[in-house]
Amino acid sequence: MAFHKILEQVGGQGRFQILQTALLCISSLMVYPHVLLENFTAAVPAHRCWVPILDNDTISANGTGILRQDALLRVFIPLDSDRKPDKCRRFLQPQWQLLHLNGTFSNTSEPDTEPCVDGWVYDRGSFPSTIVTKWDLVCQSQSLKSMAKFSFMTGMLIGGIIFGHLSDRFGRRLIFRWCALQLAVADTCVVFVPTLFAYCSLRFLAGFSTGSIITNSSVLIVEWTTPRFQALGMMLVVCAACMGQILLGGLAFVIRDWHILQLVVSTSIFALFLASRWLSESARWLIITDKPEAALKELRKAARRNGIKDAGDSLTMEVLRSTVQEELEIAKVRPPVCDLFRAPHIRKRICLLSFVRFSILIPFYGLSLHLQHLGSNIFLFQVLFGIITLPANYVALCTLNHLGRRGSQMLFMLLLGTSILAITCVPEEMQTLRVALSTLGVGFSSAAVMCCLAHGNELIPTILRTTASGIIGLAGNVGAALAPLLMILTVYSPHLPWIIYAAFSILSSLVILLLPETKNQPLPDSIQDVEKEKKGSRESKQEDISMKVTQF
Repeated sequence: MAFHKILEQVGGQGRFQILQTALLCISSLMVYPHVLLENFTAAVPAHRCWVPILDNDTISANGTGILRQDALLRVFIPLDSDRKPDKCRRFLQPQWQLLHLNGTFSNTSEPDTEPCVDGWVYDRGSFPSTIVTKWDLVCQSQSLKSMAKFSFMTGMLIGGIIFGHLSDRFGRRLIFRWCALQLAVADTCVVFVPTLFAYCSLRFLAGFSTGSIITNSSVLIVEWTTPRFQALGMMLVVCAACMGQILLGGLAFVIRDWHILQLVVSTSIFALFLASRWLSESARWLIITDKPEAALKELRKAARRNGIKDAGDSLTMEVLRSTVQEELEIAKVRPPVCDLFRAPHIRKRICLLSFVRFSILIPFYGLSLHLQHLGSNIFLFQVLFGIITLPANYVALCTLNHLGRRGSQMLFMLLLGTSILAITCVPEEMQTLRVALSTLGVGFSSAAVMCCLAHGNELIPTILRTTASGIIGLAGNVGAALAPLLMILTVYSPHLPWIIYAAFSILSSLVILLLPETKNQPLPDSIQDVEKEKKGSRESKQEDISMKVTQF
């Protein structure tokens, strides 16, 4: 684990790292809105059944102009349990007698109704067009709306594993660029597809690459910075994603048509693909994969950009080989992916980190993907959730530096679980308090995600870091995909999904105690580093015990 000494020699946090981090943060800002796009492109406007006499201009002009719209609705559309026009049914025959009943139905039988066989009429005041209005994803077909979100999340599930392994095999930079191109093409073509199946297929491909871009951004920042700046780098990536949320809310407020919004968000990724040619490959990865010549080239380039003029003389192949001799020896025998689960301590870390990530992302996406459950102004909620995450990540950085990685995660997960439980105790009529608690919950969950990312990258060795990150991300994406599905449980109790979110948050805060602290510790480069670390920890504990016994 001597690479950090070489990194200090070429400049641990100079102009090179600042430029690299800035480009990667911009990528997170541009890519993360694709995760939340369906909050707006799949928004469900107010709707009701299409009725000929109401919605056919020729018929409605023939003698019904003396009645108001709400009176005609009462004749053709039944009322639901909230005494509002039903969204999914209409009367088989016009019920003119209802105009004279003053809202009472006690002495009359229920008229026969039917589904909306002629389609629906949508309120296009807030959203002129969404995928819901394009394919009528309401009433009996409302479950199909979840297919768009599910397809994207499934793509993130599978892409995290596949592209994580490919990043460890072919490099972070190459896979980053390919994923940027794939995301740009897939989400741009979404606008032009004629069927929902084609839409979901392309969103699957978009999700397939989105997770890898975000993961490789954080990995490249961590592997190019010294230990004391790694938490700061992770905070910047997460804050950039928060700015992406705010940007998405602003864009969606200005651009209400889903086709144009999708194009604006997607075509900008082509610019990211072109800009990514200036990214530098991870020198740490090049060394650990037995490519010291390429690593030396990248290190010298970093030294030049950091203003170290004599880097060519002081940083030679001999110096590099002598400093990272152990890493080069390990690189000659590249471990297979299955070694992640053969080594007991690595296996324990991956399993625990996977559960923690799963437990964090369930409540995070449970709050983020259900804006319409909080109120009608989803643009405000999107911006509000993004704004609260910025100070939350600053607080997370401070706690990481003072409480360490474990203490920070425990604190934020307990606060998240408490805030979600508090939401269940607040009546729906108190919308302001519910929104405030939800906003705090998003802030706590975002801080917990940032702490989890920093901790996870510091626990996994370099040689298999992105593969392990893909596996851990897989568990997290399972939680993200389950979050909207758990809302189905509201048919049994409106509070049940939120109680489950809170239970996972509180449980994961206890699981974190089983992971080691990594504050100000050098990154492990190989599986042997982790096993030696645990062995050394046991030996030091035995020495402490023997010293206490001797003193007694």
